[in-house]
Amino acid sequence: MPALAISTDQGQLTGRGLEGFYRAGRRLLSRCQVRVAGREPVAVQARMVSAECARFVATLRGSADGAPDPDVVVERTRHADGTERITLRSAATRPLRLPVEVALGTDLAELGAIASGGSGPELPASVHDSGMRWSSPAGHCVVTAHPAPTDALASAGLLRWEVELPPGGSRSVELRVRPEGAGPVRAVGHSAARSLAAARATGDDPRARLLLDRSVQDLQALLLRDPEHPADVHLAAGAPWRCGLAPAEALAAARMALPLGTRIAMGTLRTLARRQLKGPGRRAGLIPGPLRDAGPHLPPGCTGVEATLLFPVLVAEAWRWGLPEQETEEMLPAAERCLRWLLTAAGEGGCLPDPYPGGPRRCETQAHAHRAALLGADLLEAHGRSGATGLRQWAERLREAFREEFWTADRTGGRPAAACLPDGRPVPLLTGSAAHLLDTGLLGSGRLAPGLLDKVQTEQLARLLGGPAMDSGWGLRSLGAKEAAYNPFGHRGGAVRVHESAVAVGGLAAAGYEKEASSLLRGVLAAAEAFDHRLPEMYAGEQRTEGGAPLPHPAACRPAAVAAAAGVQLLTALAGIRPDAPAGTVTLRPVRSAPLGELELTALRVAGAPFSVRVSRLGLAMVEEAGDGLQLGV
Repeated sequence: MPALAISTDQGQLTGRGLEGFYRAGRRLLSRCQVRVAGREPVAVQARMVSAECARFVATLRGSADGAPDPDVVVERTRHADGTERITLRSAATRPLRLPVEVALGTDLAELGAIASGGSGPELPASVHDSGMRWSSPAGHCVVTAHPAPTDALASAGLLRWEVELPPGGSRSVELRVRPEGAGPVRAVGHSAARSLAAARATGDDPRARLLLDRSVQDLQALLLRDPEHPADVHLAAGAPWRCGLAPAEALAAARMALPLGTRIAMGTLRTLARRQLKGPGRRAGLIPGPLRDAGPHLPPGCTGVEATLLFPVLVAEAWRWGLPEQETEEMLPAAERCLRWLLTAAGEGGCLPDPYPGGPRRCETQAHAHRAALLGADLLEAHGRSGATGLRQWAERLREAFREEFWTADRTGGRPAAACLPDGRPVPLLTGSAAHLLDTGLLGSGRLAPGLLDKVQTEQLARLLGGPAMDSGWGLRSLGAKEAAYNPFGHRGGAVRVHESAVAVGGLAAAGYEKEASSLLRGVLAAAEAFDHRLPEMYAGEQRTEGGAPLPHPAACRPAAVAAAAGVQLLTALAGIRPDAPAGTVTLRPVRSAPLGELELTALRVAGAPFSVRVSRLGLAMVEEAGDGLQLGV
């Protein structure tokens, strides 16, 4: 970010669909087609080299003797920053002289217009220095080539070279795509979060290493700076659809990525604190956010409500992971405003409407609110601030109200309702959002905050989440397969949302339901393998079959911040790392069944220092590396 490239596995950019180089949401180049000796090379391989680079290999048969072997290999290395290197390698036994043509074109359209089918025709090109230039009222784009072409034809956007290849020799051409007057992209991830790159997973299951590597790469690639405060970094929601700040997703991803350090968390908190609503009125303290589709049964929810409840939770947990005291103190006023908004919005009724006011009382919103109240109270009390007692009292009232109003009895043992409507009627649907009831948050001494459910209800929920209606074999469905209007592609109507699956795995493991947690974990790992370990934010919730593969969702971001961070949470949950940096302790609660066999996680961060842990095949966790003074809790 803020640059990206979208390609098919053929390597050629044809101008169709979303293909092209983008910067800051605008397509700079839509067409980049290579022809050698008047022919298009035959694509043989495409693969991701890293989050910012893809490699495409094609071949060309130049012999006239009819032999099947290729004489020329054409390799294209494409970078998200707008750089592409085209290399021709000869496998012939004689010298070759080949004309190489690159046809270029663009519409300089915005991503949103392209996605909705509103992009226009290609713009006319003009020859510019050693390349081409395009102009429109929206801006200007220049493609430069090195070495300079021997010929350029503006009417066709064509650059041409005569390439001489000795036997076994190679020649390269480099293209650079830039907005006119702009320099190269300076990606945040190259400098701002280098410590992330050190985190590694090794062990019996090689998928763990591949998933963590790709997750860390994607997190780095999705980092953006606050334009007015460039020292503060946060995560873009995902590519290609949401390349900017989405408050709820940024906070959720920063929270799941805490094992990699607290810098992303702090940058996200500072950025959102500056956007928090202040002053009088019922919205004071709210972090604004847009409405979000909630599926076929409920009206849209408010991401601002979710972000406002996540903010104090991230402050509290980042402090436990090692956020410096000075930075924690800096965020306390904004966290207090979030908590005051919570108590005001909930009122005497206990449950919190979403959107506020007048919306339904959603199950996951109550889970977010309860966690925010308890972790917020713990944070305020530890820093000598008032308000902790009131928050705990409200949380107690919410527990009573939730167990009375949300738990719906049935012949199978009951379930939490997806929501209660403003008139009090429950919406008795089994949804993946119920997994948030198991995510209670981290308190001191490695303790987890109490949840909204009692022990019997927690056991029943674990059974439901691990059952065939919810566990697709690829992860947790967002709506049970037996519910009305179930749609395996429905964002909140049946698709697997990776973030929700990771929440379920962590919550189930912490509550002691390892069988259910392990099944969901293995499903997501299998899906990750099918997606080359770059998990999309969601994919179809169709039931897994032998030899099958998960179906991609056409509207999913890939990479996505919450999916990349979920990869971190899925693996660190196996070690059950529960730090309390202010107290100088870290507690381990590993998954005893060791579903991935032996697993070692190295170069994580606790209390600002490298932290490494190993889980044996017997499910025993051992600290391999830790900062000075950090003690193992009981």
